[in-house]
Amino acid sequence: MVKSVCECDTCQSLVKAVLLKAGPSLSVGRGEKQSVKEGGGLTAKGRAKYNRATGSKLKAPVTEKNPTGKRKARKKSFCARSRSWKGPRGKAARRRWNC
Repeated sequence: MVKSVCECDTCQSLVKAVLLKAGPSLSVGRGEKQSVKEGGGLTAKGRAKYNRATGSKLKAPVTEKNPTGKRKARKKSFCARSRSWKGPRGKAARRRWNC
């Protein structure tokens, strides 16, 4: 369990829930995410770490020019959702997805 000021079960579970919601610590140096220069986003190692920690099912980006089927819909959705991203990481992610 996580140490907190109070040792009751309620406080312990609350602290644990807050830490889980924040997600795992991911780093460029450990090879878990790419630098902005490399196109941003998580590597396969980073996605695996995030999925283990949170129970998610993150998928790799759709990078091909003309995807078909579900991959096409996923790319279209990402590009529409990320259109307003103006920061360097957002721009790098959009470049990587070919938006």
